[in-house]
Amino acid sequence: MGVRSVSSLIRSIAGLAVGALALSGCGSSLDQSGGGSSGSDVKVGLLVPLSGVYAPLGEDMRNGFQLYLDQHGGKLGGRTVKLVTADEGEGPQTGVPAAQKLVTQDQVTTVVGVVNSATVLGMRDFFHESKKPLLVANAGADAITGARKSEYIWRTSFSNGKVSGALGPEVAKDVKGKVYLIAPDYAAGREMVAGFRKAFEAAGGKVAGEKYTPFGKTQDFQPYLSTIRASDAKAVYTFYSGAEAVSFVKQYKQFGLAGKTPLYGPGFLTEGGVLAAQGQTAVGVKTSLHYSTELDNPRNKEFVDGYRKKFNEPPTVFAVQAYDAAAVLDKALAKASGTGGEELVKALGGVGPIDSPRGQWSFDADHNVQQKFYLREVKSSGGTFVNAVIGDLG
Repeated sequence: MGVRSVSSLIRSIAGLAVGALALSGCGSSLDQSGGGSSGSDVKVGLLVPLSGVYAPLGEDMRNGFQLYLDQHGGKLGGRTVKLVTADEGEGPQTGVPAAQKLVTQDQVTTVVGVVNSATVLGMRDFFHESKKPLLVANAGADAITGARKSEYIWRTSFSNGKVSGALGPEVAKDVKGKVYLIAPDYAAGREMVAGFRKAFEAAGGKVAGEKYTPFGKTQDFQPYLSTIRASDAKAVYTFYSGAEAVSFVKQYKQFGLAGKTPLYGPGFLTEGGVLAAQGQTAVGVKTSLHYSTELDNPRNKEFVDGYRKKFNEPPTVFAVQAYDAAAVLDKALAKASGTGGEELVKALGGVGPIDSPRGQWSFDADHNVQQKFYLREVKSSGGTFVNAVIGDLG
């Protein structure tokens, strides 16, 4: 979520809680297609939230994918792209039918996107049986590249257990005492806690308590913060995103816990428009994530500059994940002998490393992302707040 998305975020909080500047692909150092002769057009479905509480994430993802297209002359793998965008909405009841329409009526070659974990699990069988490739550019459900993996589903984002587990050993090393765990009561919340707890306890960490709050319904965290303060916890690990992340971090500061009891979590706790809304109250919060605008590498500097020029705001991890999905398709379509599902899946298996703004990454045997995670800390910088990179979590 960027600056333009903050107003959307604030409206979401009140209720409950994505052209003109085309960049030449020939001159961009971010070009990864490796050439590829010109071919027929290819129709790509972009399935992201355009309405509801997740709309700011969908906007960022649409921006990221579009930026890559603009930098490469509107082509992927030498083929002119016809982009068909559909609204995922807030869950499976809207997202699954939208995905089915993209494939059966719009006749897209592949679908990119999906924010919600429950939505991607709900459409897994449809894509597997239809033999249409799905590139998941956000949803972190562990099972989609685990117990319910499919040769037709690939992920350019993260899995819940890995992004949270990366922080476990670091917290076990830094905190001299027990840690309290708190998250919303739904699949992603429980997977984020489980991934952290497994790695944290394996590194010798001790848990002071574990609590799950009603998902999407909790605005007053005082009862939970009182419990934390009364415990013997020396730090807190939490996963919240969107409106709940804003409320939790602000109330954590107001309740007097910030500064005395360090707060840790996955990077979604302080990402994009969430951080803009949290402001000073988030300073000092430490998170694990596979991206930050502050990463010091040439790819990221060029990406951030291009994104700011086009959208007048900084990029987010959601934008990067969709940008990289376009990079993957660029390489795969250049290699594929055709645009059928089986041909494209075979090409996806041979795309090799992706030179991304987040750092180089590649697919593992389960089509999940093999990538580096970074330790970030919210700091004040030039009148704004950033997720400064202070370490490498491997």
